[in-house]
Amino acid sequence: MIIKSVKLTNFRSHDFFELNCWKETAMISGENGSGKTSILEAIFEVLRGKSFRAVDKDIVQRGKDFYRVELVYVSGEKIVVTYDFSTGKKMFLVGDKKTARLPKKNRYPVVLFEPDDLNLVGASPSRKREYFDRSFSQLSETYSDSLSKYNKALRQRNELLKRENVSREDLFSWNVLLARFGVFLWKSRGELVEKINDKLTGVYRSIAENKDEIKILLKKDGEFDESMYLKELEKVFKKDKMIGHTSFGAHRDNYEFLFNGVEADGSASRGEVRSIVIALKFIEADEIFQKTRKIPVVLLDDVFSELDEMRQKALVKNFKKNQVIITSVGAVEDVG
Repeated sequence: MIIKSVKLTNFRSHDFFELNCWKETAMISGENGSGKTSILEAIFEVLRGKSFRAVDKDIVQRGKDFYRVELVYVSGEKIVVTYDFSTGKKMFLVGDKKTARLPKKNRYPVVLFEPDDLNLVGASPSRKREYFDRSFSQLSETYSDSLSKYNKALRQRNELLKRENVSREDLFSWNVLLARFGVFLWKSRGELVEKINDKLTGVYRSIAENKDEIKILLKKDGEFDESMYLKELEKVFKKDKMIGHTSFGAHRDNYEFLFNGVEADGSASRGEVRSIVIALKFIEADEIFQKTRKIPVVLLDDVFSELDEMRQKALVKNFKKNQVIITSVGAVEDVG
């Protein structure tokens, strides 16, 4: 077991909430709208340093001027995160040290499973990028840093493109950064997708108990080195100026799922699609452990009700070595 307890104060709908984990699996049950997902959000924030749902000012309970989350590990280590609404400042307390961001060494890996993930195969390109970026960022700090720098450069370039008199020279430094980090993201995504594909069919078959083949394709704007990427950004300058945003690059990537060689969205059944997503979660957890040697905490947000008995059993079996925190519709209790 990793987490011993977590306490929330003024966090979304919770004036105060405390969860004590007595077993490897804890179930948080309650009616829809009772704030179950918010508890997972708070746990995720302390473990990873930021919410998976919203910015801090939207998390503070309405009418309150701060929120606080305290998480205690089984080891005795305690991490507290506070946010002051009036100043907009966030603070992490790790031991006796205060920092504005959670130090990388204190981040703990998480496998998050949301109901919307079950629709991943047919989701929009932006939703699929978000999903894989979150996963890949836990596998590589370099990936996480490069993605952050790429997105910052993209925002700056897009802001400049909205100006009436923007010139090519105004964009050059941002183009250079987009080329540098964009090529890195393409290379990293390609390598990480290849790792997933090496395992995906086998893991899928262990869940679905059939002989179907599953593969993910990374769909991008082309094969470019930094120089070619930079030239392409120069080439689309007039178009980008007209539309007010950057029309080429790694931020446009998509992931296509193939089911027996054809696009899974439309050819795979609902149950088959869900088996694909579950297989992805299993691979994510395994890759995280292989990379970090830490067994990730698994947060399952109301997904059991969406799965049949066979897939529920697959989740329980595969995550039996993980600490699992589950939300479900229906007082808070721990289950084994």
